[in-house]
Amino acid sequence: STLLGPRSLMSHWIRLVPLFIFIGGGMVMSGAYLLRLAMGPHVSWNRNGNPEPWNKTEPTHQHKFYSVNMDYSKLKKEGPDF
Repeated sequence: STLLGPRSLMSHWIRLVPLFIFIGGGMVMSGAYLLRLAMGPHVSWNRNGNPEPWNKTEPTHQHKFYSVNMDYSKLKKEGPDF
């Protein structure tokens, strides 16, 4: 039986560095996206202060993550005030 030397063992770990970089980057990006979703107007964390924060949003607020052909700055309010 042959044992791997320290130099050979290090070369095996070097090959895994890109894997750790991409998995770590994916975890950071998914955590940031979940944080963005949790801080949006459709999630209510404070039940005592404002239980319905979506009623206080402006019609010019973009709710979608990415909008192709929509200009939110020209929208007008269509419903009643709550």
